[in-house]
Amino acid sequence: MNILILGSGGREHTLAWKIAQSNKLTKLFVAPGNAGTNEIAENVAIGVNDFEAIKKLVLKENIDLVLVGPEDPLVNGIHDFFLNDTQLKEVAVIGPEKLAATLEGSKEFAKEFMMRHNIPTAAYQSFTSKNLEEGYSFLESLKPPYVLKADGLAAGKGVLILNDITEAKNELKSMLLDAKFGNASATVVIEEFLDGIELSCFVLTDGENYKVLPMAKDYKRIGEGDTGLNTGGMGAISPVPFADEAFFQKIEERIVKPTVEGLKKDKYPYKGFIFIGLIKVGNDPKVIEYNVRMGDPETEVVIPRVKNDFVEVLEAVANQGLDSIDLEIDERTAVTVMTVSGGYPEAYEKGKEIRGLDKQNESIVFHAGTKIFENEVHTNGGRVLAVTSYGENHQEALKTSYKTLKDIGFDGMYYRKDIGFDL
Repeated sequence: MNILILGSGGREHTLAWKIAQSNKLTKLFVAPGNAGTNEIAENVAIGVNDFEAIKKLVLKENIDLVLVGPEDPLVNGIHDFFLNDTQLKEVAVIGPEKLAATLEGSKEFAKEFMMRHNIPTAAYQSFTSKNLEEGYSFLESLKPPYVLKADGLAAGKGVLILNDITEAKNELKSMLLDAKFGNASATVVIEEFLDGIELSCFVLTDGENYKVLPMAKDYKRIGEGDTGLNTGGMGAISPVPFADEAFFQKIEERIVKPTVEGLKKDKYPYKGFIFIGLIKVGNDPKVIEYNVRMGDPETEVVIPRVKNDFVEVLEAVANQGLDSIDLEIDERTAVTVMTVSGGYPEAYEKGKEIRGLDKQNESIVFHAGTKIFENEVHTNGGRVLAVTSYGENHQEALKTSYKTLKDIGFDGMYYRKDIGFDL
């Protein structure tokens, strides 16, 4: 079958790498793709939200299945666009319909969903510019640190965790009155702070059945020891050493099952990935947030551990036959280390030549922000390469990734040398 992946990051390169191994694949397209996907698929210079151009490509190339990588097109209703078009409605789309995608598109919507279905999460209230004073009062009722979340999509930057009440009030005002995060912060969700260790749970559902993929833990902060600014992710590990069988059972019973059942009860059509951001508080899991696609850089450690033919798995999602699939998971640990451009997550330069990609090594190098310029691979984003390795444990896998990174370089390259430090 012909398959199209939408997106241009490390997540999409990993999915392309996995799909390219399938005997069921005829031709693979990635839009817009990067220098990594270019080696295993045909890149097409189309934006992920250009639905009309995507339609033309799907019809021209007889594409049978579209796998949506990032959240934007899902929140903007790409699945509905296909269903409502007579020429496209038979094409399988992996990713939820617009209403269900609001689980990521609106923090308030997600919180209401969790409350309705008794899914454990932090206490919260929502505020707009009209009840700013009530927001101040709610902040005063909480103990620090204070958690402020822009309701809408803010490219992973709309969450603030602050220790000072005056600063929290000023930031709330800035979000609501000065549109600090644009329309995304027209509503702000204030939550109680949950103290614990975070992890990510990935579920694949066909709307009726579900499979839980390997869990992962990612590292968001730019600085070692989890310090400094939040990023899109500096590395990830799978499996998660502190998530034992008993803890996994709690996640499945208290969170995964009620989530899938809740989607059915609320009639939110869902065929695709549910990425549940969790926190382990004591010995109990609670939901921090929902995302409606795979995480990045978690994809780079989760997907390499799935042994199945991935096209078969995606077909089962499309045909509501996921109950017929037995997931086979590699027992080894997978670790990825993200290399980033100097200055990221603030101002950084693009267009630096990447050296050493042709050297043989034991890792898999996934491209995140790269492009081909004059037949050479250059940097094209803040996060540039994800170097994934297997090992008997995370220490062994990390050694391999760090060894590979000695051979790869570009001007200003930075990566964290302490991934997994807290395990």
